[in-house]
Amino acid sequence: MVELAAVDRILDVPFDQRIDAEGLQLEHLHDATRSVRTIGRVQARTDQNLELRKALGQFATGITVITTRAADGSPVGLTVNSFASVSLEPPLLLWCLGRSSANYDAFRLAERHLVNVLAANQTELSKRFAARGPDRFAGLRHSDTDTGLPRLPGCIAWFECAIRSRYDEGDHVILVGRIEAFEVAPGRPLVFHDSHYVTDLPDATSPRRPRAPRG
Repeated sequence: MVELAAVDRILDVPFDQRIDAEGLQLEHLHDATRSVRTIGRVQARTDQNLELRKALGQFATGITVITTRAADGSPVGLTVNSFASVSLEPPLLLWCLGRSSANYDAFRLAERHLVNVLAANQTELSKRFAARGPDRFAGLRHSDTDTGLPRLPGCIAWFECAIRSRYDEGDHVILVGRIEAFEVAPGRPLVFHDSHYVTDLPDATSPRRPRAPRG
């Protein structure tokens, strides 16, 4: 297991006590070594973050594209896999919005959004909304919900939500939405695991073994 709290101790060594190649004591290097130590810690954190990302990537998730309307009425959307159900009573779900997202302001201020759950054949749609670009909807066929939210065709589920709460945590904002309408369609999900798309899952509409009645 990787101990996250150990990073600050990895390179916390007395650089000014080291000996150079000629056996001479290195002196007056406090400022320089402080910079080296800082760079070293940043590199250690970067390496550890990559390892942590790799570890977290072992948890397979579905893929969604979440859409809303910006203040000027233009459609905006982004690919999200940090999505989870929260409660059935009341019906709640959550997802995480990165502060570095180009659509951060639009989603931070929006009071409603639509979660489009992608099907296995929608890899390109996921990539489209994950890429940075001025208009991810340019030339893309879509419709609107009754409340005007952009709806993507071909998905296997849709959840229309009103914002219930927002929580600032780390480099993301956690958005909790109350589900006000939803729809399900047959099909296989698009899955993301270990930084790769997985599309060869069994069809969700395949016959299932009957469950014995309780009691």
